[in-house]
Amino acid sequence: MRTDICEALGIERPIFAFAPSEHVAAAVTRAGGLGVLGCVRFNDAEELDATLDWMDANTDGKPYGIDVVMPAAVPTEGKAMDLDAMIPAEHRAFVDRTLADLGVPPLDTSVEHASGVLGWLHSVARAQVDVALKHRPALIANALGSPPKDVIDEAHAVGVQVAALAGAVRHAHSHVDNGVDIVIAQGYEAGGHTGEIASMVLVPEIVDAVGDRATVLAAGGIGSGRQIAAAMALGAEGVWMGSYWLTAAEYQLGSAAGEGPSVIQKALLEATSADTVRTRIYSGKPARLLKTKWTEAWEAKDAPDALPMPLQNILVAEAHQRISAADDPSVVAMPAGQIVGRMNEIVPVADSMAALVAEYEATVARLSKL
Repeated sequence: MRTDICEALGIERPIFAFAPSEHVAAAVTRAGGLGVLGCVRFNDAEELDATLDWMDANTDGKPYGIDVVMPAAVPTEGKAMDLDAMIPAEHRAFVDRTLADLGVPPLDTSVEHASGVLGWLHSVARAQVDVALKHRPALIANALGSPPKDVIDEAHAVGVQVAALAGAVRHAHSHVDNGVDIVIAQGYEAGGHTGEIASMVLVPEIVDAVGDRATVLAAGGIGSGRQIAAAMALGAEGVWMGSYWLTAAEYQLGSAAGEGPSVIQKALLEATSADTVRTRIYSGKPARLLKTKWTEAWEAKDAPDALPMPLQNILVAEAHQRISAADDPSVVAMPAGQIVGRMNEIVPVADSMAALVAEYEATVARLSKL
């Protein structure tokens, strides 16, 4: 399981793992893939800097990447209080009422909590890139399209490749025209922000459109060695996997969930491939989430429409903290792809990587006999 991208980035396997946990991302890198740390949770540059120090020290000198959220077509500048003023009172009232109806208690005031995720802001994402480039990432990925040209040029100047997710061929063309090195063809099945075209259709379309100018990775609905082999058969040079790693044992490291599955993992373990929904309630842009009582409440007739990014995320930031602290799997708010139906146990990253490679090799061997 080696393609040209392995040589370009110095990795053993073309398996890219997006994870908001540094423990998971580092474990994937150590196991031969490329762990990509999701940075949207970092409001503070010093916190990100310290986390990347940890990544530098815990990846055995192997490459890793970072993922930022750099929106361009929504309000992105200004202080948090200015953005707070843009959130309608009826939206706040709906969130408060829904949390009360679902029995979600308020946050413990004796414990310090983050003020809310501001990583959705363009200015914050730029600061994250500045911090990251002081470390040794091999890749910077943007979840919402091409980063600005100056960001791409800045990354290229220090030998860092740039990736961007694409949900349609037109997005892929735009990315490559802007100088993006790696196009991640992300199908409808994926968790988080996703378009409307399924991976089986999207991946070969994007490979045919831009594969001669950029590396194409497949994303969405990938959670086994067989599915990695299918992605390769469609022309991809590797795979980008996110949801699959949410039940990794390493998620429990350095957290209160160290003694067992977190509330989010409990919800994921119980879900089937039918238990997700594509909605704008998480960030303001279409994203696939685990279907729970929280998502169902937003589908009710009296529910308001989701706000544009980043206002929606600011609106629900404290709600997400309260839901996470409530320890009730039936109400969690978590991006997850349809592959969640295969995520049935807590497994260490190294074991998962070994299983993916073994099944991939067995699949290729079987197909070679046909």
